[in-house]
Amino acid sequence: MSGTNSKIRPLQDRLIVKRLEEDEKTASGLYIPDSAKEKPQQGKVIAVGKGKVKEDGSLQPLDLSEGDTILFGKYSGQEIKVDGEEYLIMREDDVYGVVQN
Repeated sequence: MSGTNSKIRPLQDRLIVKRLEEDEKTASGLYIPDSAKEKPQQGKVIAVGKGKVKEDGSLQPLDLSEGDTILFGKYSGQEIKVDGEEYLIMREDDVYGVVQN
């Protein structure tokens, strides 16, 4: 994944996110087929832009950093594919929160 950072550099307040995979098995032990799975709404931040340019021309840095685990909406971001890997590119505004470890 570290190779992705050098291949994609998001602009302004955008992020590159790798979706986290959900469990394939329910708590009761049943396996969930691919057709019934929902897209995960958690991801790991792979790369961040430099920040949002405000009206006065100053730069507002992002609150997020590489390696953060985030929560986002089901339909947030734009899916992209780089070297066979799927990622999302989204704005910081699309992020609902950061998962604390």
